[in-house]
Amino acid sequence: MRERLDLAWRAARALPKLLELRPEARRTTADRIEECAARQPERAFLVFGESGEPRRLTYGELNRAANRVAHWALEQGLGRGDVVALLMENRPEYVVSWAGLAKAGVTAALINTHLSGRSLAHALAAAQTQTLICGTESLDHLASARDALERPLRVWLAHEPTGAAVPAAVPEGAGDLDAALEGCSDRNPPVGVRAGLRAGDDLFYIYTSGTTGLPKAARFSHLRFHFAGVGSAVLLRMDPEDVHYCALPLYHTAGGVMMVSTVLASGATLALRRRFSAGAFWNDCRRFGATRFQYIGEFCRYLLHQPPRDDDRQHDVRIILGNGLRPDVWERFQQRFGIEEIVEFYGSTEGNMQLVNLSGRPGPVGRIPVGPIARRLGNARLVRIDPEREEPLRDPHGHCIECDANEPGELLGRISKLAGRFEGYTSSEATEKKILRNVFEAGDAWFRSGDLLRRDRSGRLYFVDRIGDTFRWKGENVSTQEVAEVLGDFPGLELANVYGVPIEGMDGRAGMAALVVAGGCERFDPEAFYAFTTKRLPRYAAPLFVRLVREAEVTGTLKLKKVKLREEGFDLERISDPVFLRDDQASCYVPLTAQLRRALLSGERRV
Repeated sequence: MRERLDLAWRAARALPKLLELRPEARRTTADRIEECAARQPERAFLVFGESGEPRRLTYGELNRAANRVAHWALEQGLGRGDVVALLMENRPEYVVSWAGLAKAGVTAALINTHLSGRSLAHALAAAQTQTLICGTESLDHLASARDALERPLRVWLAHEPTGAAVPAAVPEGAGDLDAALEGCSDRNPPVGVRAGLRAGDDLFYIYTSGTTGLPKAARFSHLRFHFAGVGSAVLLRMDPEDVHYCALPLYHTAGGVMMVSTVLASGATLALRRRFSAGAFWNDCRRFGATRFQYIGEFCRYLLHQPPRDDDRQHDVRIILGNGLRPDVWERFQQRFGIEEIVEFYGSTEGNMQLVNLSGRPGPVGRIPVGPIARRLGNARLVRIDPEREEPLRDPHGHCIECDANEPGELLGRISKLAGRFEGYTSSEATEKKILRNVFEAGDAWFRSGDLLRRDRSGRLYFVDRIGDTFRWKGENVSTQEVAEVLGDFPGLELANVYGVPIEGMDGRAGMAALVVAGGCERFDPEAFYAFTTKRLPRYAAPLFVRLVREAEVTGTLKLKKVKLREEGFDLERISDPVFLRDDQASCYVPLTAQLRRALLSGERRV
């Protein structure tokens, strides 16, 4: 009860800040950074380092370092309306770089450090930039994209502070950013530099994960950055004494926006790691004195799979916030590591709606009003979807049909000028594809989330699946998310990635699961797995195929990749992993051989 009152009090205090957040407001992220530096110049903004004494960057040092970048950008003729791409791994210079660009009114395109070749060239093209700040640790990736670049690119190198050797693949004519910054002023640039810049203007381009194709560059404004920070600081009950541990990539919304903006909004400290390590996670939390962290995707499952230790509960983390924590992990994680409060939310980089589960109850991602008046005032609705066309169903009047209680449907967000802003992508075509028009009345416009959710009779919302991941088999819809959650309870199973694969001559797609087994593939028990799936899943939902993999392939934000797995299916000529077929007569999963596969495709073997 005391926690609820504290949260309500903090929300009330934050309300004036939220009411100030309007697209036309003159206050930008650059102003926020300067205000923080003036108020608490000696407080640590960021601590960094994976061994030894951490590097410490105060709010005052952040501001001065960002000012040097701002003056450098202005000397290069960059200003409002220009875009500079940023390709760098997690380190303090990352935040300094985009903060300095923001002070000059420049938009930073945050490039995924895992991209290479054509994908990286595509991301740079989507930013429509001619300038790139590249960390020397990412030069090899840049070299792989050189032949696919669509336009000339001026590269500025940001060296590793450790003095690590620079790869041989330095682009011809690349500038030395570190040397250039030495001669730049560390004073705040004149306010007039940002004249005309508003809170609703682009601060970042942030790229979608690309799990279903090439990534798209989503526009992300100063307004949304502020809103995310104030809201998260309230939910996490952050104070200046708190330390927010970040092992998520700064090029994505969770780490680079929510965690950084939360720290700026609360005056707290960001503890930064180069990349996520399940083995080092809790040692880092103890070393930095972390009190909060944000999770995403399979993050908590990876931590749970670490061998139990006597000091699992010896840390100061009390509240965590994130999205994608499956119910089968929630309670085990909370109990083992002694986390007092877990706040699960729903949102996306480009989405215009945010849902929050404040109940502490595993499962829901938030709640929407169920009363007719309150529902109309809200900006989130669920509508029925045609599973074959993956499009909303329409009634005889051409309007979408709302879902009944416990009926899965696509989550839509009403587009409006303030709380329901949809800022879109750099591609107008991609932007228009995410907008659904004339949904409930003529002229209205709603954002398509691409996600299937369901609500119970109390209005609690539960994530079901991504549209396209749910597949149809034996006349039934199968949710990959729900099947994966059930499989997660199988003893010795570290991870299950579930997807549908076509079988020539048969309707729909059959279920297939790529499994990571503790101790290696040889520890997989096909009889026990058959018995488990028979007991826990309907026959149509039990995976027909099982593929044993050494490790799961994930995006930089720990989302499971499925595209390649779907494409390879159960083609034994394309994959070398062990593959099993469900055999009801043998009550077992049996090895899939070339002969058995031919019998399956010819129809000789019935499934």
